[in-house]
Amino acid sequence: MPKSKQQKTEVLAGLADKVQRAKSIVFTSFNALTVKDNEELRQKLRAENSEYYVAKKTLLDLAFKNKPVEGLKVKDLEGKVAAIFSYQDEVAPAKVVLDFRKEREDKIAFIGGVLEGRFLSKADMESLAKLPSKQELYAKMVGSMNAPISGFVNVLAGNLRGLVTALKAIADQKSA
Repeated sequence: MPKSKQQKTEVLAGLADKVQRAKSIVFTSFNALTVKDNEELRQKLRAENSEYYVAKKTLLDLAFKNKPVEGLKVKDLEGKVAAIFSYQDEVAPAKVVLDFRKEREDKIAFIGGVLEGRFLSKADMESLAKLPSKQELYAKMVGSMNAPISGFVNVLAGNLRGLVTALKAIADQKSA
């Protein structure tokens, strides 16, 4: 049953709101996804505070009217388009799609994406998906900040160990 003009306006307003709130958007083609695969993907994306949304290209173009993106024309994207909106971690949805794609190679593919007001190509999205997550980067940064302190503590402990070893050797020598 066709939607009324009011329903279409509400859908457009909701989609425009998603575009405004999203930190990043990933565009994928989903030609061969089964319902089960689709639900599994949606569930994985929800866990990452992301949302999978399928809409007509013209509707997506209208949603981007208030938030222009350099180099983006949704109408020019190939095939059926699904948009994945990320509200927290910019890289998380791309990582989820890449992992999902490893299991189902021909069922889903990157078409492009939006990050920081710029359109990213398919190759850019694949590179972005291969980056470490924010948590991994934080852990590496904390580890590298902690390394000099740990080294200093080990140097100080080494002097104490040397003193204890020397005193033990003197004690063993006197007792023998």
